[in-house]
Amino acid sequence: MTVIDIDVAMQHLRAEPEDQAHVEIMLAAAEDDAMKFLNRRFYRDNDALEAAILEGAAGTAPMLISPSVQAACLLIVGRLFEEREDGEALPKASRALLTPDRVGWGI
Repeated sequence: MTVIDIDVAMQHLRAEPEDQAHVEIMLAAAEDDAMKFLNRRFYRDNDALEAAILEGAAGTAPMLISPSVQAACLLIVGRLFEEREDGEALPKASRALLTPDRVGWGI
């Protein structure tokens, strides 16, 4: 299950109902890509965050999804949906939106 509601992604993409299964895959990939860049997991709400912490699945520095992170994910899913070919893995605008919340730079 994705953090961002599938209806939000469908509207963002102006996708047709028959595209929903494909959009779900792309949305999950976009969120995964964003979490990898951030080096942290994000959650829809406090209940989901607290449940992940109790399960030991939250990782280091978990956070609630912010509007910037949501926008970055939607930009990524848009790139994946439209290009459907090899392209820039993380759009520059997404990188700019995600960078302030990134942890563990490895420097």
